[in-house]
Amino acid sequence: MAATKKPAPKKTTASKPKPAAKKKTNRTFGEKVKWFFIKLFLWFFGLSIGSVIIFKYVPVPFTPLMVIRAIENKLGGKEVYFDHDWEPIEKISMNLQKAVIASEDGTFLYHNGFDFKALQKAYKSNERGRRIRGGSTISQQTAKNVFLWQGKSYFRKGLEAYFTVLIEIIWGKQRIMEVYLNSIEMGDGVYGAYAATEHWYRRDASSLTAMQAAGIAAILPNPRKFKATGSSSYINRRKERIVREMRAVGKINYNAK
Repeated sequence: MAATKKPAPKKTTASKPKPAAKKKTNRTFGEKVKWFFIKLFLWFFGLSIGSVIIFKYVPVPFTPLMVIRAIENKLGGKEVYFDHDWEPIEKISMNLQKAVIASEDGTFLYHNGFDFKALQKAYKSNERGRRIRGGSTISQQTAKNVFLWQGKSYFRKGLEAYFTVLIEIIWGKQRIMEVYLNSIEMGDGVYGAYAATEHWYRRDASSLTAMQAAGIAAILPNPRKFKATGSSSYINRRKERIVREMRAVGKINYNAK
């Protein structure tokens, strides 16, 4: 008798587990706006600190004011004149360093970026309707010149305070002075100590006399209006006062604090 064949077992195919459905995140408009500003703040924070660190070691090639002045002259049909060369602080006359401290910020070597007494004095002066006074320190002016635009809005002043704190912490006083003397406007289209000493006195920045340095410092409130040579009686009086105050500055020690 023939043996009966058993039916072959049926192949069973194991069913693959279905991938878990991705959860849809439906953010509200308010949440999107919030995350946008958080990302914007983080980018600004990173870029601002990064740029301050870079300019601690790298010369500042140009400033927003230089660009603005060039655009103004171009639109006004004037010659676009631009003179700016970087000069290490070791090659900048100590007389010029003393002169800008004497004229612009007498407590520069000792404050932490802000001179609150000068700010209070400026506020009272402006409140009485006298000539507008700024009260800004060299550190504040440097922060504004290198990283920001000109203006008097509270938003810009807030950014100025932020960058002032950063450069005081990261750069230190000597670097702040070096950048300041290489970036500020010292004549019409003239920026920095190297260009200014060549423009006004036809000499290099290391060889300025006390009176010549005072001449450059004296015109800083409005360097496109005033002249360091062939000056008005007002600027000549400022020069004499600055020379007297330079003696009080004494020897400069950038690690005085």
